[in-house]
Amino acid sequence: MQKGAIRVQTENIFPIIKKFLYSDHDIFLRELVSNAVDATQKLKTLASVGEFKGETGETDVTVSLDKEKKTITISDRGIGMTAEEVDKYINQVAFSGAEEFVKKYKGQGEGANIIGHFGLGFYSSFMVSAQVEIFTKSWRPESQAVRWECDGSPEYQLEPTEKETRGTDIVLHINEESEEFLDEHRIRAILEKFCRFLPVPIKFQGEQINNTTPPGSKSRLN
Repeated sequence: MQKGAIRVQTENIFPIIKKFLYSDHDIFLRELVSNAVDATQKLKTLASVGEFKGETGETDVTVSLDKEKKTITISDRGIGMTAEEVDKYINQVAFSGAEEFVKKYKGQGEGANIIGHFGLGFYSSFMVSAQVEIFTKSWRPESQAVRWECDGSPEYQLEPTEKETRGTDIVLHINEESEEFLDEHRIRAILEKFCRFLPVPIKFQGEQINNTTPPGSKSRLN
């Protein structure tokens, strides 16, 4: 098991994220689903150029809610991450430009297109979570799955774990102030708002939310 402190220039970036970055807390779900879609698209790209030779299989992004455990889980079967990649993208990159990032988007609210670096979008999850876990397994052959955990302080844990399928599960343990997000109708409404035209199937509680072939999509350049 690896333990350490996330490299962060300010003493603790989480209060800054909570206070300034997003006026609308439901944006955390857009960020995490967008990351999952991105990871899925990257796997499809690797498959199309012959780098990934396995079966892509189901590539849906799923969002599930467990009211008893007070968790929201966002799962994908995309490229996943190795321990080294978790360290690079979550523990290091997340805060390398965080202060500049906060200054850029402060006060712009929900209209700002904040989706960017995986780490920065990912950390919006701490607006609503007392603890966040990542279970991830890379697409690379013989990869060891890993589990990352953080409680919103700069302290984290990273350790090997068991995971049968490639991809990433992000488990949000919702904090007391954010229990409004444990309402199924609320989550469905957020997903319908943000995810309607995403190019990968988004499922919530087993039901697909989005139309992956919106009108005019064929003529649009990606």
